[in-house]
Amino acid sequence: MRFRAWHRGIKETDLILGPFADSYVDVLESRDLDDFEALLSAPDNDLRDWFTGRASPPASFNAALIDRIRAHALRRTS
Repeated sequence: MRFRAWHRGIKETDLILGPFADSYVDVLESRDLDDFEALLSAPDNDLRDWFTGRASPPASFNAALIDRIRAHALRRTS
């Protein structure tokens, strides 16, 4: 899962998902791991838009997890 988070294809997405996976994959609850796995299957452009707030994720995705990933990325860049 960590490897897939770091090797998405678009570097911007790698730099958001990779550090989150490194920090949290070992401590996420099983439901959150399933949701993270689903995110890893989403297209990079969609992920980028969801993480930047340019678009809202579909209801089928865990918006709270996306917010958590976004917050983690913002803390790293501040």
